[in-house]
Amino acid sequence: MSRPASFRTLPLAVLALTGALAAGGCVSSTDIEALSNQISDVQRQVLQLQMQTSSKEEVASLEESLDSRMSQVIQSEADMQVRLNELSSQIEELQAKLEDTNYRLAQLSQQIASTNQELRAFRTQAELLTPRPPEGEEENSNPRRGAAGPIDPEALYQQAYDDYLRGNYDLAVASFEEYLENFPNTELADNATYWIGESYYRQERYRQAIDQFERVLRRYPRSEKAPGAVLKKGYAYLELGERSQGIVQLQYVIREHPGSDEANIARDRLRALGVDIER
Repeated sequence: MSRPASFRTLPLAVLALTGALAAGGCVSSTDIEALSNQISDVQRQVLQLQMQTSSKEEVASLEESLDSRMSQVIQSEADMQVRLNELSSQIEELQAKLEDTNYRLAQLSQQIASTNQELRAFRTQAELLTPRPPEGEEENSNPRRGAAGPIDPEALYQQAYDDYLRGNYDLAVASFEEYLENFPNTELADNATYWIGESYYRQERYRQAIDQFERVLRRYPRSEKAPGAVLKKGYAYLELGERSQGIVQLQYVIREHPGSDEANIARDRLRALGVDIER
């Protein structure tokens, strides 16, 4: 960097002035020495100014570099936000799939537990409910009904439940209804009523399913199927697009049956719907 013109000419002028004063005899050697010291101070000040000017240029360069780095950081942050949004969407999809899987597993577990209980009940009541045919009378090959004897409740219920598991929902409904017509007061009457509702639900006949689940709650309010009936009522309302009714049913499950598997399923579904759950 070149020095300003005033800085370049200042030492020469001072020297010229010094020479002139010395030639004229107007000053002493002490004055000349003092003047020389002043000149040295001026030179140091000039050097400091030059160094300060250089430092300002370095600061400007540093600021430019910082601006460039800041732009890169801002761009990286924007890219990261886009990736986070994509990951958030993927997580929401996975949560929905997980909720559906959990529900299906809970339903399967419920069906297995119900089947085990029903089998135990059959063993204890089969002989009491099914009289033996008169001696010498041939038994009909139909497991539901003898040639002239009464309906076999165990075989009838099991046949209906097997039809449900196979997806033969119309046959299941017919068999369960026949069971209820002939054995309305047995220990499995509430189960039969519930599985009729499940059959309607699987057929997407949601209004009929709601009516059937309501029948479970009305006739058998203390049944072990009551939590499931309320839960599936909520699901049916949601399938019909009646969100508020569905949410009310799910909240009812949590409030009335807080320790049940159905309550856990209801909590998961409410979270998926974005509904706050009271602690």
